[in-house]
Amino acid sequence: MNPSEFQIKQISAQETYKVRLPVLRPGKPADSCVFDGDTLKSTIHFGIYLHDDIIGICSFFKNSHPHIVDNQQYQLRGMAVLEAYQGMGIGNSVLQFGEAYLKSKNIKTIWCNAREVAIRFYEKCGYQIFGEPFDIPDIGTHFTMQKSL
Repeated sequence: MNPSEFQIKQISAQETYKVRLPVLRPGKPADSCVFDGDTLKSTIHFGIYLHDDIIGICSFFKNSHPHIVDNQQYQLRGMAVLEAYQGMGIGNSVLQFGEAYLKSKNIKTIWCNAREVAIRFYEKCGYQIFGEPFDIPDIGTHFTMQKSL
């Protein structure tokens, strides 16, 4: 695929659900992909499109982690790429776009609770694990990761 075929733009929370549900909440009810804080003014959602079809998303929430001292931080949540497009750099593209946006707003740190299966992806993107693994019921083992911008 040609990178010029992709478009990344800021989107609404509702637009993320088209990717969140099949990737992050398969087999669960639609309301399971609605996150607390999705519609706050401080929350930012990005989507990556191939032609007119959304294929990947990431959301950033103004949320402070108690073990990160930097006041200028956001939490990455809902990072997902449709299965047919995984492994093609789509996730990296939309994540870099979001990170650049936050950096332009003087945000210094991004952190996330990463699924165990996504650790390698985040490490390749410059995130580092801190703390101990933990379990989120019905979803699985997670690790807290952070990146300085």
